[in-house]
Amino acid sequence: MRLVNFFKSAAQGYGTEKRVLLLHGPVGSSKSTIVRRIKRGMERYTRTEEGALYTHDWYLGDIEDIEMGRVKETDWEPCPMREEPLHLIPPDLRQVFVERFNENRPTEEHLAIVGDLCPVCRFNYRDLMRRYDGDWAKMMRHIRVRRLVFAEQDRIGIGTFQPKDEKNQDSTELTGDINYRKIAVYGSDSDPRAFNFDGEFNIANRGVIEFIEMLKLDVAFLYDLLGASQEHKIKSKKFAQTDIDEVIIGHTNEPEYRRLENNEFMEALKDRTVRIDIPYITRLRDEIRIYERDFNRKKVRVHIAPHTIEMAAMWAVLTRLEEPKKANLTLLQKMKLYNGKTLPGFTEDNIKELRKEASREGMEGISPRYIQDKISNALVIYQEEGYINPFMVLTELETGLKNHALITNEEDRRRYRDLLSVVREEYTEIVKNEVQRAISADEEAITRMCANYIDNIKAYTQRERIRNKYTGQYEEPDERLMRSIEEKIDIPESRKDDFRREIMNYIGALAIEGKTFDYRTNERLHKALELKLFEDQKDSIKLTSLVSQVIDKDTQEKIDVVKSRLIRDFGYNEQSATDVLNYVASIFARGDPYQR
Repeated sequence: MRLVNFFKSAAQGYGTEKRVLLLHGPVGSSKSTIVRRIKRGMERYTRTEEGALYTHDWYLGDIEDIEMGRVKETDWEPCPMREEPLHLIPPDLRQVFVERFNENRPTEEHLAIVGDLCPVCRFNYRDLMRRYDGDWAKMMRHIRVRRLVFAEQDRIGIGTFQPKDEKNQDSTELTGDINYRKIAVYGSDSDPRAFNFDGEFNIANRGVIEFIEMLKLDVAFLYDLLGASQEHKIKSKKFAQTDIDEVIIGHTNEPEYRRLENNEFMEALKDRTVRIDIPYITRLRDEIRIYERDFNRKKVRVHIAPHTIEMAAMWAVLTRLEEPKKANLTLLQKMKLYNGKTLPGFTEDNIKELRKEASREGMEGISPRYIQDKISNALVIYQEEGYINPFMVLTELETGLKNHALITNEEDRRRYRDLLSVVREEYTEIVKNEVQRAISADEEAITRMCANYIDNIKAYTQRERIRNKYTGQYEEPDERLMRSIEEKIDIPESRKDDFRREIMNYIGALAIEGKTFDYRTNERLHKALELKLFEDQKDSIKLTSLVSQVIDKDTQEKIDVVKSRLIRDFGYNEQSATDVLNYVASIFARGDPYQR
């Protein structure tokens, strides 16, 4: 939003148009990508009706040639800086013209003419005015106005400047250079026709110029930025200052920016710079999207097990977050809050406070490039396996830490390893939950259990007895059944009446609307029923037998059903589903309690 507001303020002439926009952040935080998208957006926008721009060309021959149609396209000489055609209006008439044009127009459509002709256009202008004894209308017959469309590849409206070796680079790359071949034709190196106005500042006029790794530039280049930003003027060799109208965007990493802050000789540049921090992503779902763009079924032949990308992204985000100051909040919970999950006692305002108190959040941590590299490594190393899973990728991430060039602090390295353990634990909980859901995915069994539960809470809330369908006798509601379900979602004894009435009221409201109750629409009840069914079935399936050598036919059939559900509902393939079942079975074999 700060970036958008910078452009909005500049467009309305509030002052930021006289500043250098500096994107600042750690490596791999998308600074270059943001500028690239701005450039592509400008190219596309100038092709639309709303983004139409115009420039002008000159014909310096006889006017009769234009009237007789004898002028070829190559005879027209374009303005080298593709400037605004309104600059051709004489300065002493501009005020009158602008007042008449703006009259009866809304403020947002008001016109302003800023700047003057470039040296080449000034030369042609004066030459033609002399030819016609100062008759401006006749001089204008040598002008044609045409549409201007930006194209970085053709160096039209978009310039890019990158630091190079000091011996191979000088400021003429920014402001143009003398054309020595034409000096012999025109006789002077100060004749604008003998000068190439093709520096990056010149060709970016009316558009945008990007300074890659701006603060690595030599001081001499940074001086050119001072006039270009504040006064919108550049100084080409042998010519007076030339007006430009362009956005100057630079990007830099933290070490270079700290060097600028400590350099007292660069006060003028610091004063003309608007810094916008571009931190790493701290929202998990956005980080996942980065990796899914490169590692998806269309691009990768190897099967990527569910949650592989998610776990790698989760670790990356956790390394960028600052420890929460609230004692009752873990780093993992903080990440989930940022990702849109709700936690008891935390509102939107609380989340905003968390972000405010962590002012440096996202400015340090693991970059997406490191994650991409390690996922690529895992895909190559485990190619023969036919798939990769989260444990393979997490192992690669951990192995690479010892040789990570940007981690110089052993304490950071240890902290990142600890966070890998946090991610492994979270993954364990996720796959345990998925296996539990696959085991308890018997829709008919859940439907029957739900109907039984609803019958019992209906009788309970209405203080009735319920008819036993086997004996035909009326009995008290089955409190044991109701509590066994409600306890799965932590409904305490003191809240059971409220929860049961809540369910009955919901069913009643649906009935009034002519709708039938479906347990799937009530997330909490659905979860409780699944957990209850899992508890009832897990012993009959004997998942722990997977880690033994002998499995009876009946158990194998049940395991195959669970495996097929993992493949159908959760995106596993045969091999990754088998491995997940083996992993969860090993947890049971160790005697670990099954709990969320």
